[in-house]
Amino acid sequence: MVEKVLYEELNPQEFQQRISKAPIAYLPLGTLEWHGRHMPLGADGLISLGFFKELATEVGGIVLPMLFLGPDDFEQHGGKQYFGMDILSYRKNHPQQLEGSAYWVSEDFFKQILEATLIQLKRAGFKIVVAHGHEPSTVLFAKNIKNWKEKLGLDCFTCWKNSESPDKGLQTDHAAANETALMMALRPELVKLEKLPKDLSEKPLGLLGKDPRKYASFEVGRTIIELQLNNMKEVLQESLENLRS
Repeated sequence: MVEKVLYEELNPQEFQQRISKAPIAYLPLGTLEWHGRHMPLGADGLISLGFFKELATEVGGIVLPMLFLGPDDFEQHGGKQYFGMDILSYRKNHPQQLEGSAYWVSEDFFKQILEATLIQLKRAGFKIVVAHGHEPSTVLFAKNIKNWKEKLGLDCFTCWKNSESPDKGLQTDHAAANETALMMALRPELVKLEKLPKDLSEKPLGLLGKDPRKYASFEVGRTIIELQLNNMKEVLQESLENLRS
């Protein structure tokens, strides 16, 4: 029998059983955003959701539905707005709207969304919140961890480690080797490397990081996931022990 860890699938009794054992909420920070021609638009949230489902199965806790709104770079040219990879994929002052991206909100508004979410999670009985996914969303969350500890009494974490090689981290590029490998390990049916140029000298559009055609594989993805599961298990078990002491 598959263990139920998704918040929306639990009935009240199942919810209470899980939160009494481990009052941890996992919040996938997603987007609906161009992730290359080979990856799904929801890659940010799908990767963090898949990782959190495995982590919740091993450590305990409950996985929330993914957010798809988030902050990012913003510019305006000729009366039109451009966001994130619209800008970073092209020369300065020559952005182009990439298909499918529909997620941007300001940092101030996104902070309000996060804080409102945390207030509700505290009310429901959670004491630990792990949020991870889209880089600008994760950065904003990380910047406010101390504030939310003081204001709400919640222990908050992301899945990044300062001392870690980006190659071994969780979602440390944009649609390149790291995220592609993670998606290949979690949802391989959604990765279509054949959509990328066959000529390796031709750089794929909208990627930041190592070439996934050379460096991404299921095995690389699983290695990263196992490493990060072990890292986060240690962090969360220590936090749980501190709560019980």
